[in-house]
Amino acid sequence: MSLPRWMEPLLEAGEMREIDRWAINERTIAVDELMERAGEGLAGVISRRAPAGRVVFVCGKGNNGGDGIVAARVLRQAGRDVEVLLVWPAEWMGSDAQAQLKKLPGAKPVAFEAGRLNKAQVIVDCVLGTGSSGKPRSPADQVISEMEAAKAPVIAADVPSGVDATTGEVEGPAVHCVATAAFHRPKVGLWVRPGKEYAGEVDIVDIGIPRGGPARPDAGLIGSGVLREVPRRGATSTKFSSGNVCIIGGSRGLTGAPAMTALAAMRAGAGYVTVGAPASLELSFTVRLLEAMVVGLPEDGDGHLDASGLEPVLKAVVRADAVVLGPGLSKNPQSQALARAVAPRIDVPLVVDADGLNALAGQLEEILAGRRWPTVLTPHAGELGRLLEVDSAEVERSRLRHVREAAAISKAFVVLKGDDTLVAAPSGRVAISRGRAPGLATAGTGDVLSGVIGAMLAKGMPVAQGACAGVYAHLRAGQIAAAPHGPDGVIASDVIASLPAALSA
Repeated sequence: MSLPRWMEPLLEAGEMREIDRWAINERTIAVDELMERAGEGLAGVISRRAPAGRVVFVCGKGNNGGDGIVAARVLRQAGRDVEVLLVWPAEWMGSDAQAQLKKLPGAKPVAFEAGRLNKAQVIVDCVLGTGSSGKPRSPADQVISEMEAAKAPVIAADVPSGVDATTGEVEGPAVHCVATAAFHRPKVGLWVRPGKEYAGEVDIVDIGIPRGGPARPDAGLIGSGVLREVPRRGATSTKFSSGNVCIIGGSRGLTGAPAMTALAAMRAGAGYVTVGAPASLELSFTVRLLEAMVVGLPEDGDGHLDASGLEPVLKAVVRADAVVLGPGLSKNPQSQALARAVAPRIDVPLVVDADGLNALAGQLEEILAGRRWPTVLTPHAGELGRLLEVDSAEVERSRLRHVREAAAISKAFVVLKGDDTLVAAPSGRVAISRGRAPGLATAGTGDVLSGVIGAMLAKGMPVAQGACAGVYAHLRAGQIAAAPHGPDGVIASDVIASLPAALSA
């Protein structure tokens, strides 16, 4: 099944190998022709990023090294000062790469030695390439460490050495690059942390492989086209046909979270929003939310929702088109028990966030897998770790694997928040945010995201589109909010105020 039009395909290492094989065997494109185009494209990226100064290529023994040899030749012929260092002996290189060595004018390549990077103005990493995974072995590990320690900026050929092209995982030394020249199509690992942090700017290099091919990518970048899928209000719309969202949450001291979720849902186009919260806190919500309805729910006398409120909650959501469960709920045992009881019984699309997620820790399959309606979970790494009962550091080390695992277990769509926000379907397909909105790194923006996704689902969008549209609109709103003065002064309410502009862009 092909990706939707609004997703830019990303390739895994195995998929790229299949495409290379197809191009060579089925479309009869010679290996040296592909290598020439890759090297020429790499040289172009180097020229744009570093138009002057000494260029030092560090080349491995595979085709990645051959691509570097071609780029070195192109730059030498253009008059650049170029040195080529080989990590392994020249005779260990493949036949295609060795053929390129014979075409290299000027000084011959020399063996890599410590200290040879000291005079470089730019370093080009052509050591491992897409086929590498796991912890780099000697001598590559020492070479990678020296490139990382060098003062000169590094540009990678296809993928930074030490980064897994398929997953973005980094298990040993790796190179932080200012740019990566991605051949044919970008690889998944360039856009998923921690690999994303090493890739720098990703420049796509066309190497002449035609459209088509055997690969059917299961991951892609979320593009602006997803916002074209968002239903808009028309002349015959009503407040109910525009989407009815109900938010269940809130507790003493945590009234801001559900309030921001409600405001975000309204700014994202929901026509009718209700907040169900502890009855004693109704005044707090009423003064903040002039346009939303507030329903007081049973509480424990201390401002926390009580487990006895199951039926009142189900009554409060009966007319909703989507429900957001969890903002401001608190870790109170009664409130957590209520969330566990409510989640499987809500018969509309459900978004679970914040302490609603904490209530499901270790019980994803038991509570959610039997739901008849779509479910979206919106954890950060710590919350996903609790859901899967693993350490948050382990989640961050292998974000792609863990978000897919949670989606498969819960039969839900899981939105793992971060600069590389990942939207994983139960099938394993993953949509990835381009990120680069540092203004979102502030309290409350997660509540904003859950409200936006709730509004998208309430409008009747398919769950995959709705979750991705919410992620993209949230990202754009964060960028717009930061545009006047930079990201440091942005607060969550600024992001909410920027949602209409983000959705209309």
